[in-house]
Amino acid sequence: MMKFFKKKTDIPRRRLEGDSKTAASPIRQFKRSQTLVASVSDDAKSPRIQVHHLVNKRRRLTSILLVTILAILSLWFLIGNFTATVSVSSSDTTMAVPIETAKYQAIIQDYLRANPLSRFNFFLNQSDMTNFASDIAPEIENVVQKSMIGIGVTDFNVKMRSPVAGWEINGKQYYVDASGIPFETNYFSSPEVKIIDNSGASLQAGEASVSRRFLGFVGLVVSLARSSGYTVTQAVLPINTTRQLDITLRDVNLLVKMSIDRPAGEQVEDMSRAVKYFESHGKMPSYIDVRVSGKAFYI
Repeated sequence: MMKFFKKKTDIPRRRLEGDSKTAASPIRQFKRSQTLVASVSDDAKSPRIQVHHLVNKRRRLTSILLVTILAILSLWFLIGNFTATVSVSSSDTTMAVPIETAKYQAIIQDYLRANPLSRFNFFLNQSDMTNFASDIAPEIENVVQKSMIGIGVTDFNVKMRSPVAGWEINGKQYYVDASGIPFETNYFSSPEVKIIDNSGASLQAGEASVSRRFLGFVGLVVSLARSSGYTVTQAVLPINTTRQLDITLRDVNLLVKMSIDRPAGEQVEDMSRAVKYFESHGKMPSYIDVRVSGKAFYI
């Protein structure tokens, strides 16, 4: 018997829409607890992610800029506090002659060469520098760093010793300041009081060969005598002693013997009384000795 109809199973299956895609893309299998990572191009990034990336870039650029600025400021600070060249000045208007700037510039430069770190202003020990300078030039009382007057140029103010008395030894002139330090170079007017040393004691510039007590005594006698109306023109250390002082008064041309072991005020008071006594009697001795309390010896 002929079969006029094929079995239904022999008819080819119609291709369904989308079968090609399904066949070309095998189904992916994922494991449990696996994180899915999507690949997203820069163009497909969300605005939030783009803002986040821009913030990070801005932070990096800001950090680099701050480090650069700090480095520049640090370098400028070091340059602005570095002394390559020295300038010397003096603000004392009472000096009679200008100072030798080249001399003191060389002294300060010598100190800076011996102490390289001192070229940076914040490392400079001004007290040590003053001691160094005054050892070489005793007329220097103090050296103070003032300010930068240019790149690498520092101005130093040098204060000179002001003499309270002149001291002549063996024909050589020395000067003494209020602290009792002898020196030879004087930038001020010659002091009114002159000390003549006949004691035989040696004197070296920059050293107080006589005690501060003696020099303080001289200064006090001069001041008290001026207050009493008398001007001291000369102070003499007698032979073989440094504890006696012979002063000369200008107005009465009188020599007065004093001792540094007795208060200056009492001796000036005794001197004043004795001078007034002799003036009232119309005669004046060659000298008055007031070294003993309450008594005045004269010849």
